[in-house]
Amino acid sequence: MAAKSIGIDLGTSNSVVCASGKGIVLKEPTVAVYDKDMQRIKAVGEEARQIENHPAGNIEIIRPIRQGMIADYTVLEKMLKYFIIKAQGRRAFRKPKITICVPAGIKEIERKALEEATYQAGARDVNLIDAPVAAAIGAGMDITKPFGNMIVDIGGGTTDVAVLSLGGVVVSASVKVAGDDFNQAIINYVRKAHSLFIGEEQAEGIKIKIGSAVEQAQITTIDVKGRNMITGLPRIAKLTSEEIRTALRDNVNQILDCVHGVLERTPPELAADIVDRGIVLTGGGALLGGMELAIEERTGINTMVCQEPMLVTAAGTEKFPQVSE
Repeated sequence: MAAKSIGIDLGTSNSVVCASGKGIVLKEPTVAVYDKDMQRIKAVGEEARQIENHPAGNIEIIRPIRQGMIADYTVLEKMLKYFIIKAQGRRAFRKPKITICVPAGIKEIERKALEEATYQAGARDVNLIDAPVAAAIGAGMDITKPFGNMIVDIGGGTTDVAVLSLGGVVVSASVKVAGDDFNQAIINYVRKAHSLFIGEEQAEGIKIKIGSAVEQAQITTIDVKGRNMITGLPRIAKLTSEEIRTALRDNVNQILDCVHGVLERTPPELAADIVDRGIVLTGGGALLGGMELAIEERTGINTMVCQEPMLVTAAGTEKFPQVSE
């Protein structure tokens, strides 16, 4: 049976799709491969990521979302069509209602262009929802009541921070620092400190295994394979968790500054609610070790990572039509 409504979290790194009655039906990289010889999109999603890891001269890797903003609408439309077919099935007769989450700071012209691309991809009706609102709904927060709720959504390209009440955003801010920047910071550090070239996939692995936003009681190490910048030959270097914390410090501090700035602009009554209720952390970047502790140390407010932080925004987009009715 085809889904009547679909929720899509279009992320810089990964996209997650939910369908009514089915839950999460798709989680794939937000990447496409363009075949220069055939002059067409050859693959999107997971298939494109596999090709990206083994590139050939006749292909171009395209990431239609960069730092939370749409960089290529033509590719995005094809990607949306792919998502809809996978969520609905090719034999679906009725076009679905689609809700897509967008960064809180997206411009009106970008909203219109995204709506048009989604209709062209096969939507019957299109809703756009701010990412912090979708994340809050997906995390199970009741934002319809006259209480203050604070969410920090750390994605791949942007971090959205918002205070929500009565179903809407009261105060918000975005910073173009998130999970992808963590990876790049690790790549840069390893190159400077160890004269070693490593790829983004390996940097992601280092971040997951020993990455931390706060000082650890016990220092852990990891062996990293890369290409020696001086000799050009493969080499192994040993990295410590303290080194990676140092590499990530500037990026983490930018996120903490953003959180602090939003709290400074929050009305006193809602700020009091946040002190009682705490701050909720969502998005893939929320999984960086000790990120919630770093926010707690900076704000003095209890901070918790929600369950399945990478999936809650998509779940919120699918639930949004029911919540808003």
